Amino acid sequence: MAVEMREPIETGSPDPFQYMHPTMRRNFGMWKYHTHPQPGVLLHVADHGDKLWTVKAGTQRILDVFSMRTLCDIADNYSDGFIRFTIRSNPEFYVTEESRVQPLIDALEGAGFIVGGTQNSVASLSHTQGWLHCDIPGTDASGVVKSMMDELIGEFKAADMPNRVHITTSCCQINCGGQGDIAINVQHTKPPKINHDLVSAVCERPSVVARCPVAAIRPAIVNGKPSLEVDEKKCICCGACFPPCPPMQINDAEHSKLAIWVGGNHSNARGKPTFQKLVAAGIPNNPPRWPEATAIVKRILKEYKAGARDWERIGEWVERIGWPRFFELMELPFTKYHIDNWRGARKSYNASTHIRF
Repeated sequence: MAVEMREPIETGSPDPFQYMHPTMRRNFGMWKYHTHPQPGVLLHVADHGDKLWTVKAGTQRILDVFSMRTLCDIADNYSDGFIRFTIRSNPEFYVTEESRVQPLIDALEGAGFIVGGTQNSVASLSHTQGWLHCDIPGTDASGVVKSMMDELIGEFKAADMPNRVHITTSCCQINCGGQGDIAINVQHTKPPKINHDLVSAVCERPSVVARCPVAAIRPAIVNGKPSLEVDEKKCICCGACFPPCPPMQINDAEHSKLAIWVGGNHSNARGKPTFQKLVAAGIPNNPPRWPEATAIVKRILKEYKAGARDWERIGEWVERIGWPRFFELMELPFTKYHIDNWRGARKSYNASTHIRF
């Protein structure tokens, strides 16, 4: 007899309690305090005396089946099968006895996973999909993360930054990687090159015209065929036209660069959420290790670590010392790319990093 399948639940969040450690469920909302015994380890103490140790590790972010099975095996053997993943693909394991913490750490590091990423550390870098999945990447965000994290792994394992540091990367200028203390984003510097022979066969022209945020694209007849043309004086080189129309190729090995932004913050713990601001432009998009971008990020972290006060985020530190001093410390040039000059800029000039009126 066939078993009738349950209808899928497509609204609301899934019930998290069914996956929680029993100690976590029992003391939900009743934790007395938590401490940070060592990097990568948190201790929560409940009102009733229950204790729960959390051990956090870093991964390669895009997880393969072997890594997933290895992590689940470690959870089965060392944390009663309980494991959860953060939004940056960091696994967290839970134990209720202190004696089980070090064997769990040894098992993780023995399998090649680094324990850390808690308190005042450089958290695992978040990124968009890059060449692996995205249809419009100008760079490989996943590769940028791997090459940078290889050189920042000491800051992930330690907890001696003034505050948390969140770093993000995005493979295109739509920036679905989000805001971060430091962000590495692609920067297209030339308008798209159009293959007019393919436009009429591949593209739905009204959709492409509507997709442009600055009305720089309009229909045209080229070589007797329906096509599109770009007003290069309006074009902001965002790449939004490429997904609905691949013949409008904007990615270029020479002219697609990287840019570094600082000061983004989703939190409102001590101040308002802030947008990130451009500090370096025209950085070579240089796979597979992206050494130029990595060197600038390391320099920013070095000066932040040396000069910030306790609990200052990178954006708060820069606002305190001033942007001229920041550029001086970083030895970065101030270029034309730092000035907001798109069509709607009059509304945003007053919120700009450098311009006040």
